[in-house]
Amino acid sequence: MSDLPRKAVTRTAKLAALPLGFAGRATWGLGKRIVGESAELVGRELQQRTADQLFKVLGELKGGAMKFGQALSVFESALPEEVAGPYRAALTKLQEAAPPMPTRTVHGVLKERLGEDWQELFQSFDDKPAAAASIGQVHRAVWHDGREVAVKVQYPGAGEALLSDLNQLSRFARLLGPLVPGMDVKPLIIELKDRVSEELDYGLEAQAQRAHAEEFAGDPDVVVPDVVHQSDQVLVTEWMDGTPLSEVIADGTEAQRDRAGQLLARFLFSGPARTGLLHADPHPGNFRLLPGGPGGEDDWRLGVLDFGTVDRLPGGLPAPIGEALRMTLDGEAEAVYEMLCAEGFVKESVELDPDAVLDYLSPIIEPARLEAFTFTRGWMRGQAARIADVRSPAHQLAKQLNLPPAYLLIHRVTLSTIGVLCQLGATVRLREELEDWLPGFVPAEPGEEEEAAQA
Repeated sequence: MSDLPRKAVTRTAKLAALPLGFAGRATWGLGKRIVGESAELVGRELQQRTADQLFKVLGELKGGAMKFGQALSVFESALPEEVAGPYRAALTKLQEAAPPMPTRTVHGVLKERLGEDWQELFQSFDDKPAAAASIGQVHRAVWHDGREVAVKVQYPGAGEALLSDLNQLSRFARLLGPLVPGMDVKPLIIELKDRVSEELDYGLEAQAQRAHAEEFAGDPDVVVPDVVHQSDQVLVTEWMDGTPLSEVIADGTEAQRDRAGQLLARFLFSGPARTGLLHADPHPGNFRLLPGGPGGEDDWRLGVLDFGTVDRLPGGLPAPIGEALRMTLDGEAEAVYEMLCAEGFVKESVELDPDAVLDYLSPIIEPARLEAFTFTRGWMRGQAARIADVRSPAHQLAKQLNLPPAYLLIHRVTLSTIGVLCQLGATVRLREELEDWLPGFVPAEPGEEEEAAQA
């Protein structure tokens, strides 16, 4: 495999071929319609062919193209099964790996960033990458003090490639929309662009990972490898074995799926409360299932990787989320509507029926209503179809709601995590996690609010 394709002309040509390909397939679809095949059948075939080409190109390019593919891949649960099935393997591959960069390039980066004698820092260094992702790849090594480590090396030109890809993808975001019904792709691409500079900065990533490693040290449920060394374009962390979540999704037992799902939900809600940071890249490639949970070797812990994208939430998740969720469960339509207006989810120029808003939200929050909820692809597809159907009240209402910038990343992370839970098919006691970790979900006891205000 050659170096990360850096020439804008090369990368743009590959990406530009996507909408042309879509157009060609649309013409093919028209021809099929003329000879009598149903619109529904033709639509499914078009969607399937489009997805095949999209993920093939994204995987080849790495960079922003692959970053977009990874973000999109967690939503495959929302796709109709007959469309999602044929390329689910390609999505999993995107989550876990990409073609590696040559050894000479890796050594060049290490020499430039760690010094001429970089090899003396390691007892051994495996030139074959253990994992490859959107902006860098990981090599297994042994640090000079004997610790097994993961050495993350950034692709030369990754920043330029990321921005180039995302700019190009944003130009035909509308064509990609049908791949995930009910989801607006353009804001996702804009938000990914906003995060590029942070993700390229391994100094910021090291800070976020150290904060999590320190907070979760000795935790019975969650494991975060500590940072060993960091410099520009190179990040060395403790090595972590374990079963990738993508393998649990494909072949895990029911017990593994349920445990992974429970711990994923726990990490999503407890992380901000404990560290003031939200891990904002929850695709399966960033999680591992490790033995040795509270129940012994037959129990499981969740290993968490890649802190390149985080949302900084010093006070934890915003309390209005928990308060609005609780009031929705209690059927308090007017109170929910007032809070949505106050937080900017309903613009001042828009007036909605509070009961209609409650009807729109209630099915989405069903997992929080029950003591335990089984997340399935079927449930996710049902929610996506309800919102995507232009004839439905849910679709009409969704178009009038607004997503304030402060909630954008939280919203995407929550949706992505739910997508992974649906891929797992996990039965999760979500309400229990919300009660433990989500501010505002449990009503404050008399006197507590006054004490909090004084503090």
